[in-house]
Amino acid sequence: MPFGRNIRQTMPGSVSFDRVHKLGGKLPRVSVGTMWNTPALKVDGRMLCCIATNKQAEPGTLVVMVDFFERDLRIQNEPDVYYVKPHYLNHPCVLARLSRITDTALQELLESGWQYVVKHGAKKRSTTRKR
Repeated sequence: MPFGRNIRQTMPGSVSFDRVHKLGGKLPRVSVGTMWNTPALKVDGRMLCCIATNKQAEPGTLVVMVDFFERDLRIQNEPDVYYVKPHYLNHPCVLARLSRITDTALQELLESGWQYVVKHGAKKRSTTRKR
């Protein structure tokens, strides 16, 4: 089992995070971890994707970091696969139904998310306190 006993998560319809890890784990600097006590992929410690935990999200949903424009395009073009709920509206991410997304589309979504995190996650908080 690629994940520790505590973070393996199986969703309805035999959809599991193992599939996400298999495809996204090949990307540079990606590691597996947790966010909000669910499995997640991270790029240099910053979230790339995780299993949605908010009660507004459907079971078996993956949250992937992407910009707002890409999210809107994905939802417009494939509303049966991609969606957003009010909790996520102000966050640069899209919700993807893992039971409805193909491996090819999931790989492309993860690659796009990786590019977003690398581009927008480069800034680190200053540890110097202003006086």
